[in-house]
Amino acid sequence: MQVSKIENGEWSNKMKNCKVIFLAATSALALSFLMVGCDRTVSKTESSSVSSDGTVKSKEKTVTQSPDGTVTKTEETKKTSPPAKP
Repeated sequence: MQVSKIENGEWSNKMKNCKVIFLAATSALALSFLMVGCDRTVSKTESSSVSSDGTVKSKEKTVTQSPDGTVTKTEETKKTSPPAKP
C-alpha cells in the first residue's frame, strides 16, 4: 500500500494560494456591487387635500436618475375614504 506524503511546506503553499484566490474573488464581487450604484432622487413633491365629505386625496411625484443617466418620473395618487358611520 502506497501512502502519498505531503510535506509541510507544500501544504502551507497550497493553503496560501487558496486564501489569495478567495480574497481576490470576494474583492472583485464587492467592487462590482459598489460600481453599480443606486438611483438618485432628483426631486420629490407631495400634496394632499381633504374634501368636504372627509375623503383624503394624496399625490406624490418623484423624479429619479439612474447611474447611466436615464431619468424616470413616477406619480402616485391615493384616495382614502373616511369610515362609514353606523
